[in-house]
Amino acid sequence: MKIGIDLGGTKTEVIVLDADLGERFRKRVATPEAYQNRIDAICSLVTDAKAVAGPDATVGVGTPGALSPHTGRMQNAENLVGKPLRSDLESALGQTIRMANDANCFTHSEAIDGAAARYDTVFGVILGTGVGGGININGEILSGQNAIAGEWGHNPLPRMTDSERPGAPCYCGRRGCIETFLNGRGLTRAYLERCGEMASPEEIAKGDTLHKAAALDLYVDRLARALASVINIIDPDIIVLGGGLSNIDQLYENLPPLLRAHVFSDGFSTPVVKAKHGDSSGVRGAALLWP
Repeated sequence: MKIGIDLGGTKTEVIVLDADLGERFRKRVATPEAYQNRIDAICSLVTDAKAVAGPDATVGVGTPGALSPHTGRMQNAENLVGKPLRSDLESALGQTIRMANDANCFTHSEAIDGAAARYDTVFGVILGTGVGGGININGEILSGQNAIAGEWGHNPLPRMTDSERPGAPCYCGRRGCIETFLNGRGLTRAYLERCGEMASPEEIAKGDTLHKAAALDLYVDRLARALASVINIIDPDIIVLGGGLSNIDQLYENLPPLLRAHVFSDGFSTPVVKAKHGDSSGVRGAALLWP
C-alpha cells in the first residue's frame, strides 16, 4: 500500500491507497505553526496510517513550494523557505520518502486515474488561496531543471489594462502576479471593481445573478488571458481545474470562448474540466509519487 501526505497551510492530511488505488484510510489534522511541530505531526499521521498499510508502505509528501535541486532546501513556500524538509522527514521517519509540489501532486492524481486519465499532456491548475500549476506528461510529473515547472501563478498577468497596472503586491515580493488576480482575494477584488462592494468568494458564487455575472466576467477574462499564455507554450491535451474556486460552475461554460479568442491558433479544442477527485487529489497524488 501507499501512504500520501498533503502538507497544507491550515491542514495536513494523510491517505492510504491500496493496490487498486482504493482509499483504505484517511485522517486530517490542523497544521501546526512551528516547523518541528509540523515534522512531528507528519510522523504521527504516518504512524497511524501504517497501522492500516503495514510497516513497509511507501510515503509520498506533497508540499507548498518545492525542494530546490540547488540547495536541497525548500523554496517558494513562505513558512518553509530554507528548511531541509525532506532530509528532516527521512531522519524522523527512518525511511526514504518522495516529495513534490502540491500542485504537481494534484495534477499527477488527475492524470493517473482522474479527469485527465486518457490524456498524454495535462496542465493542472489550483485556484484557491493561492494559484498553482503542474504539468504531467505520459503519467510523469514534469518538475523542471529548477523545480518550478508549472508555476504560472508568479508570472505577470498578460495584456494588463491601465486600470490593472501595477497590480496588487504578492507575497513573492513582486506586483501584478497572476496569483493576485486569480486567487480568492482576486475574485473578491473583481467583485469590488464591478459591483462597488466587498464580498467573499463563497458569497459571490451564491449571490444574485446580476452581481455574480459582473464579477465573474472580469475574473474569467483574466483567467483566460493567463491560461492562454500557458497553452501557447505547452499546448496541453487537457486542463484540469482544482481548488475552491474550481467549484464555480460558470467557469466551464464561460472560459472556453474567451480562451479561443486569446490562443494563437485558428481554433481551440482543449477541454477544460473540473477535477474528479476534488480536494482529495493532492493527497492522492502524493501517495502516487511511488509507482
